[in-house]
Amino acid sequence: MSAASDSVVVDVIDVDEFMIQFVDVDGVSRCEPLLRCSGVRFEDVAPTRAFAMFKGQRNFPGRWWSSTVAGHVGYESWLERDHVMLLDFDPAVVGIASQPFWLSWPAAGGVRRHLPDYFARVDDGTGLVIDVRPDERIKARDAEAFAVTAAACEAVGWRFRRVGVVESVFAANLRWLSRYRHPRCGRREDVTARLLEVFAQPTPLFEGAERVGDRLLVLPVLFHLLWQQVLTADLTGALLTPATVVHGSGASW
Repeated sequence: MSAASDSVVVDVIDVDEFMIQFVDVDGVSRCEPLLRCSGVRFEDVAPTRAFAMFKGQRNFPGRWWSSTVAGHVGYESWLERDHVMLLDFDPAVVGIASQPFWLSWPAAGGVRRHLPDYFARVDDGTGLVIDVRPDERIKARDAEAFAVTAAACEAVGWRFRRVGVVESVFAANLRWLSRYRHPRCGRREDVTARLLEVFAQPTPLFEGAERVGDRLLVLPVLFHLLWQQVLTADLTGALLTPATVVHGSGASW
């Protein structure tokens, strides 16, 4: 989370006054106190609000096929798409849901509510609530909502993260590797085993692929292993090229 929301001071809110509205796994709309919902599997719920799509709109909504959940996760902008991709790439994330719930709390003049962009479940069992907003688009009212949401998450043992623009080189490399995220790209176990042997020592990408066999056959498997982080390379310093050095990550296959 950036300092844009860290620096906001909000009035103390009794945790008992936080309410959550969501659609459960059976499709039933529910409104419950936050403290009763800490154990809800929000990674499995349907979006609480429909994704608007209309002619002439300036944002770009869509659905990302997630290799983590083997299903689609919605997004309302290309920036949100990039962050769904990052969640999908993160091996610690085991579940993802978009627009999981409305969080409401008492405020001056009535009740305020906020709809976080994502809920992710991490492999240690904890929840991660995410809002996607670039620094330059955060107004005072937004910053307050993020700060209150962070406090609510802390009260039930979740983490909160406000994220902005993804570093361009890293995002471009992940977009390329994401083309090979589907499990079908890793079905050739013989090719996978040979790639792990070749890249046990740091080796340029194309050179190692050619040691294994025909690049047209080998590269999809290689890129899949990079997406799975079974193999690794520097994805932040430069765009992937034939000369990019690839090596084993130590992760199990």
